[in-house]
Amino acid sequence: MEVLFPQLGDESHILLGCRREDFSASRIAHAVEDCDAHLINLNVLAMEHPQAEILIDIRVNRRNPVEVARSLRRYGYDVLEIDNAGPDDDSGDNTLRERIDQLLHYLNI
Repeated sequence: MEVLFPQLGDESHILLGCRREDFSASRIAHAVEDCDAHLINLNVLAMEHPQAEILIDIRVNRRNPVEVARSLRRYGYDVLEIDNAGPDDDSGDNTLRERIDQLLHYLNI
């Protein structure tokens, strides 16, 4: 499985659900790309779920995929589960804060 799905670091899995006639891989890719994220994997699962006819597991290159999930909802997909690869949900915000602090430090020198 590691050959087919290599770990890339900053990535998250999102489980989507939809009706059979609403499934479109290109629409899912557009929804992900609207957030300046990249779709790494898209898999249609052969599992049943009470809230959806089709289950889709996607992997995106975001540690915090909340924006991607919002975009997918706007496109009409049900976001059933989000699995973050990072230590916590706001880790992207911490990285941004650290970089801003470093920039301010250099500007004060």
